[in-house]
Amino acid sequence: MPVSNFTQDELDEIYAFAVDLGRKAGDMLMERVEQRISGGEQKFEEKDSSVDIVTQTDEDVEVFIRSAIQSKYPEHKFLGEETYAKGQSRDYLITEQPTWCIDPLDGTVNYTHIFPMFCVSIGFIVQHRPIIGVIYAPFQDQLFSACPGRGAWLNEKRQLPLIRNPIPPMPANAPSQCIFSCEWGKDRRDIPDGNMHRKIESFMNMAAELGSRDGKGGMVHGMRSLGSATLDLAYTAMGSFDIWWEGGCWEWDVAAGIAILLEAGGLVTTANPPENPDTAPIQDLSLGSRLYLAVRPAGPSETETGRESQERTVREVWRRVRHLSYNRPGA
Repeated sequence: MPVSNFTQDELDEIYAFAVDLGRKAGDMLMERVEQRISGGEQKFEEKDSSVDIVTQTDEDVEVFIRSAIQSKYPEHKFLGEETYAKGQSRDYLITEQPTWCIDPLDGTVNYTHIFPMFCVSIGFIVQHRPIIGVIYAPFQDQLFSACPGRGAWLNEKRQLPLIRNPIPPMPANAPSQCIFSCEWGKDRRDIPDGNMHRKIESFMNMAAELGSRDGKGGMVHGMRSLGSATLDLAYTAMGSFDIWWEGGCWEWDVAAGIAILLEAGGLVTTANPPENPDTAPIQDLSLGSRLYLAVRPAGPSETETGRESQERTVREVWRRVRHLSYNRPGA
C-alpha cells in the first residue's frame, strides 16, 4: 500500500536507489580494508570516549552517500552520524519530512580491528517511521533490505525471516530458549547504579538459571554482542536472534534495521520497563528515544497469535531488565 504521499512506484524507485547506494558504499569500506590488509595505517579519533571513535573512512563514505542522495532527491532531508556528531546539539532533528538517516560505518571499533561485523546503514523515514532500510555488511557480502509492498530480504533472494514454513512462534517459556542480543554500549562510566551497572544486572538476570535472582533468571539459550546495533536488528529480522535489548543508540544506528524488522513482521518497543509490565500497553517505538526492545517475527501457536507471543515475550523481558537513562532534547 502507498505510504503517505508516495506511490508504490515511487517507493520502488527509492528502494532500488538505496540498494545500489548501499552496495557502492560497502565497496568503499572494503577498499579501505584491503588497504589496511596490505599494510596501510588505520588512523582514528576519539569522540566522547575511547570506544566512541571515528575514522576517515566514516567521513568519506558519509560524504559519498550524502552527495548521491542530494543529487537524486534534493527535496529530501538528510541526517548522517558524522555530520550530526560535528554539531553542538544533541536534539532529535527528524521531522515529518521524508528523511534519509545514515550510518556510513556502523561497528567502527570492529572495523578498526578487522572484525567482520561492520556495515553501512541507509534508512528512509516518512513521518517519523522508518519504511525503507538497506544494511550492507561487505565482508560477508550480506545485504539486508526492505520496502513496503516488497517484504524484507537477505541478498534480495531469501525472504526474512529465514524460517517461514511456518514462522515459529516465540517459545512458550520465553526468554528461556531464546538468543538474547545486547551491547555494552559506549557509556562506560563506572557510576554506582549508572547505565553500565544496570545493563550488567539486566544481562545477569537474562542469563541466570530459571528461578534464580529472586525469580528474574531467564535462562536464555545464549547472549550475543556483535558490536553493531544495526546488525543486531538485521539478525533479529532474520530470526537468528529472538530478542534485542539496548539503550544508548542513536536513530542512524537503528533506522534501517527497524524498517527491515518491521517489514519482516517483528515488534519494536521501548527498552525501559513500565511500572506494571503485566498490564501496561506496549507502545510503538519512539525513534529518537535511544531505548529499544525488539522481538523477532513470530507465527501463531495452538494457543496464541504471533503478535500475542511477541507481546508476552516483551513483558517477560521487562520483568528482568533495569530502567536505563538516555534522555535527550526533542525526542
